[in-house]
Amino acid sequence: MKNNFIIAGVPRAGKSTMSNMLSRKFGFQHVSMDAIIAGFEYIFPELDMKWWSSCDDKAEKMKRYYNASEKIALFIRAMMETAEYDEFEPGMVVDVYQLLPEHYVKYLSCKNIDIAYFITSDITPEERFAIHRTYDTEKHYTFEFTDEEMLSHCKYVIDMSRYLRDECIKYGLPFYETAKDREMIFEKFISTFEEDRT
Repeated sequence: MKNNFIIAGVPRAGKSTMSNMLSRKFGFQHVSMDAIIAGFEYIFPELDMKWWSSCDDKAEKMKRYYNASEKIALFIRAMMETAEYDEFEPGMVVDVYQLLPEHYVKYLSCKNIDIAYFITSDITPEERFAIHRTYDTEKHYTFEFTDEEMLSHCKYVIDMSRYLRDECIKYGLPFYETAKDREMIFEKFISTFEEDRT
């Protein structure tokens, strides 16, 4: 198994939770790309990383997401090429939303970093909406969404989950459906991860 690991996928599928679990259980350094991206958005607006803002057109949104994904893949690749994370076993676990399977395969699969996707495709927008309204706190970016905004967001995330699922199948990458029986899926992932490392 490679020294480093990426947990990719859609928002609220358990990426950060799983990354923290891997950090605690196995000693990985947890790197949150969401936090890094937020910093770049604020300091370097010319990079146009806000693919999600001011865009209701689905095709345009996907185009922006695709461009952001490629930049993120190249950014992670540059991190890997410093070799800093290859010196220790284990290295880093990265949680990231904006990384498509195509760009992982193109830029990162040859590096010392494996990947798994966490998605929520096996759920209706209404079910996801109910989960958000039940569990969201002030810390979640969706907390102040109106009902209309939340339902639209839920539809988008489910569509993206289905897209990522199909792309993972296409490229032979592992994915985990966390919309239901989440704790059981987490346990399965950790068990598989542990087996692969022995």
